[in-house]
Amino acid sequence: MRLKLTIRQKILYYILGSAFIIFSIVFYFISSSSRRLAYEQSIKLTNSYARQYALNIESWINQDFAVTRTLAAAFMEYRQVPFEQWQKLIYPMYNRVIQTTPHIDAYWDSWELSNLDPNWTLPYGRHFYIVYKQDGVYKTKSEMRSLTGDPPTYGSMKSAAREIIVEPYTSELQRGQMMTTLSSPLLENGKFIGLIGADLILTRFQQLVNTIKPYPNSYAFLLSYKGAFIAHPDSTIFKKNITEVLPEFNNQHNILAQVQKGKAFNFIHQNSKGERIYYTFEPIRIGNTQTPWSIGIAVPVTDIMAQANRSYNTSLFIALVGLLVIIFMVYFVSNNITLPIKKITQILNEFAKGKIVSRIDIRTSSNDEISQMVEAVSASLAGVNSKTSFAREIGAGNLNVDLSLLSDEDQLGRSLIEMRDNLRRARDEEEKRKIEEEMKRWTNEGMAKFGEILRQNNNNLSLLSQELIKNLVWYLNAQVGGLFVLNENKETGDKTFDMVAMFAYDRNRVMQRSYHFAEGLIGACAAERDAIILKEVPQDYIEITSGLGGTNPNYIIVVPLIFEEEVMGVIEIASLQELKEHEVQFLKDIAKSIASTLHTVKVNTLTAELLMKSKEQAEMMAAQEEEMRQNMEELQTTQEEAARKTLELEGLVNALNAAAFVMEYDTRGYVININDSYLNFLGANRDDIIGLHHSENLILSDTEKASYDKLWNDILRGNIRKHKTRMRVNGQEHLLLETYTPIFDHGGQLLKILKIAMDITNI
Repeated sequence: MRLKLTIRQKILYYILGSAFIIFSIVFYFISSSSRRLAYEQSIKLTNSYARQYALNIESWINQDFAVTRTLAAAFMEYRQVPFEQWQKLIYPMYNRVIQTTPHIDAYWDSWELSNLDPNWTLPYGRHFYIVYKQDGVYKTKSEMRSLTGDPPTYGSMKSAAREIIVEPYTSELQRGQMMTTLSSPLLENGKFIGLIGADLILTRFQQLVNTIKPYPNSYAFLLSYKGAFIAHPDSTIFKKNITEVLPEFNNQHNILAQVQKGKAFNFIHQNSKGERIYYTFEPIRIGNTQTPWSIGIAVPVTDIMAQANRSYNTSLFIALVGLLVIIFMVYFVSNNITLPIKKITQILNEFAKGKIVSRIDIRTSSNDEISQMVEAVSASLAGVNSKTSFAREIGAGNLNVDLSLLSDEDQLGRSLIEMRDNLRRARDEEEKRKIEEEMKRWTNEGMAKFGEILRQNNNNLSLLSQELIKNLVWYLNAQVGGLFVLNENKETGDKTFDMVAMFAYDRNRVMQRSYHFAEGLIGACAAERDAIILKEVPQDYIEITSGLGGTNPNYIIVVPLIFEEEVMGVIEIASLQELKEHEVQFLKDIAKSIASTLHTVKVNTLTAELLMKSKEQAEMMAAQEEEMRQNMEELQTTQEEAARKTLELEGLVNALNAAAFVMEYDTRGYVININDSYLNFLGANRDDIIGLHHSENLILSDTEKASYDKLWNDILRGNIRKHKTRMRVNGQEHLLLETYTPIFDHGGQLLKILKIAMDITNI
């Protein structure tokens, strides 16, 4: 029995059958080889990851070791310089180095005291210097250590006398971060004389390890020489030793022993959950040390096989896609033949029901009857859609939309355009009415607003002026405004218009500016008693500025403030845009109210000033009377105190004259005054003594004379001096104890010299 198949069915059967056979062959070949190749490549990739990151870590630490070696070599170059000079020369190098290595917590050096001090004979004791970071601040410390013996860690470094990386440790000062120390020895002729060290923060290795994920469920870790986990994603294992947390795992695969030998090795381990995990280890050889580290990567075998499975699935997907492409091509060819006719029929049926289709989604590349049919239907629908869109825009309020007529006989299109024009005219009339109502509302609100301002501040001209000009600028949407008030000089009778307030960009600018009648725009406006409007403003007249720049105004209006035929002041407004006619009229109307209020404020101010002056004069007179009373009381107290002190001083002088010999000299050493006791002792008259030089009647040897001259020079320099003097009086030799006191005036100049002497001959 022969099957009746259409052309589409025949094409589908033949092509799909061939595609199925090809698919089976390709799929069998790919599935047999992809799994094996993918597994081998995954193992190589994991090993290369471990090798690459081992080299990265090795490079990082070796760079830090290179710094300590360089510092050690530099320090030895200046070894012969005295240690104090050496410190000033070398230690600033630490500050520059530590600022370029943020992962270094500290740089330090340690020098054996036996090397620095030849007198130090003990095998321990060292000078220690460190540069370190604390709370983001670089600090230094220098001290003596190991004065009673070397600690174990330093002792091991000292005895090794080679580069050492210390087993990682947890630092409490660094809030529990893991750290290690790199040290390079300082050797002189094979003798150990000190160490250069760097303390590394190992946080960056934990960050690096967290980024190593060659497969989704894989992870990496870093082991030290003694098995400490320097980095590990599991916080329960991190910072602990492998022999403590994973003893069976370590013993089963002999991990720590191979790490310490610096070997690269790998194995597959089955954990307690039955999962098979591939481990690979790569050694990290650090400088010239003998304690290598190792980086390990663990990858579940299922993840490795997932790559093979993905390859298998990819092959299957490609084959299926190829089959689908063939099916699509067959479907496409058949549709090109039958689909246009079906689409056109469907569109015509919907159009007959009154439904308008926005567009015909039929693409034809031929010029046959089907193509011509599609073009005719498309043109008809385009015209209907255009008129429909036009009507929708009109309904939405868009009266500026245009419509292209299909021809001069398109009556529906002409009717739609006429309807649009009628709606436009109605809209324009409504907008004009709204504008007029808005201007009236704006004017009424402004008059009410400024009426309230004038009522609230009519007793303070300064506050009133500031409020008026600020609100006028805001309300008119201008940028700059100034208020000038008529001021009359009471002495000269000169009348000027002085600026009392200015507003610009919400900031008051205090500017002292005055204009006479007919001077400038302000004076001209006052003289003409009418508003002046400038629409072409000179470039240098005024500038409107902001934080971003400045520009010149395009419009200036100056309005006089007139009250009862008298010009009370002038308002000047500058704006970037021209004021509208109703805004200009509003400004003229409000100027009349402002002028009336200014007149009232001036009268009130004058009255307040007169009252204030009267009050001040009364208070001043009362204050002066009180001040005079207090001065009289103080004067009386002062006189009484002076009299008391005078009596005390006279008593002291009398007592001194009775008990001692008193003599006064001028600055050249000649006697200008002497008391009666001294005259009786000398057995001389006052006139005989006045005018004598201080050295007369003195018995002095050459040595004593030199000493006496030095004494007198010290006294002339303002120093108080005591001196024993031998002198002959009436044939008898007397020994006097003399005290010389310089007396100064109020200006600090030496006025005279007072001598008080006691006869100690018989004492």
